[in-house]
Amino acid sequence: MSKEKKAEYYIEPKVFKASLRKYYDSDILTDDLAENIKKIAYGLSYNSSFINYSYKDDMIGDALIKMYSALKYKKYKFENNSNPFSYFTTIAYHAFINRIKKEKSIMKLLNLIKSKFMKTICLILIIPMVMFM
Repeated sequence: MSKEKKAEYYIEPKVFKASLRKYYDSDILTDDLAENIKKIAYGLSYNSSFINYSYKDDMIGDALIKMYSALKYKKYKFENNSNPFSYFTTIAYHAFINRIKKEKSIMKLLNLIKSKFMKTICLILIIPMVMFM
């Protein structure tokens, strides 16, 4: 990723933690916090592990839903003294992995259906040809 891209998706840890604490105290989602959550999802999508998938937008959408769900139910615990950026990045990462698994299972099912369909078509076309020979 280029330096411009890194700067575009960079999150200041202290600002992110402060805006997260503010949300936990007031239950009002600020634009700054929402923007930081969005930056995490979009920034992770440029990771070399995820950049070439055709369903990258679905992966980002799943990550956003999971991260906002964690925000809504206040899953991050400040008592642990951990980094909230790493917590939300891990949520996004697992959402990406789950989408990849889901898409692979869909592709596997589609390939199975295609192969069974092709076998059926071949049987329908070959049997009449053999009978008339």
